[in-house]
Amino acid sequence: MKANANVPKVSFVRKVAQTAGVAASTLALALSAQAADVKLGSDSGGLVFEPATVTINKGESVTWKNNAGFPHNIMFDEDEIPAGANADALSNEDYLNAPGETVTRTFDVSGSYSYYCEPHQGAGMAGKVIVK
Repeated sequence: MKANANVPKVSFVRKVAQTAGVAASTLALALSAQAADVKLGSDSGGLVFEPATVTINKGESVTWKNNAGFPHNIMFDEDEIPAGANADALSNEDYLNAPGETVTRTFDVSGSYSYYCEPHQGAGMAGKVIVK
């Protein structure tokens, strides 16, 4: 009879461990999917992407956040991205006009992606995403 008394304990412990494992896996996926944050405009008002270059893994995302010197947008040129990537789908032609507005894109093709801010391209506002 004592052996049967231990069965529910083992089963309970196993369920707790499984639940904890699923929760940890879900959290890890959520964190890894969002790999990089880029500010649109520096804290001092400079017309730059900060950081100018980010490196992520294939399948991860980059979020651009309006910070200063707006309006901004994010434009990818088809000649400056890997074959198989879609410049139009990655670009955000609409202007971000308010502080804190964000745009997130996921990168599924490895390679180097150069991008720029259309209204501030002449000022040198350009960045790069490197996807491993």
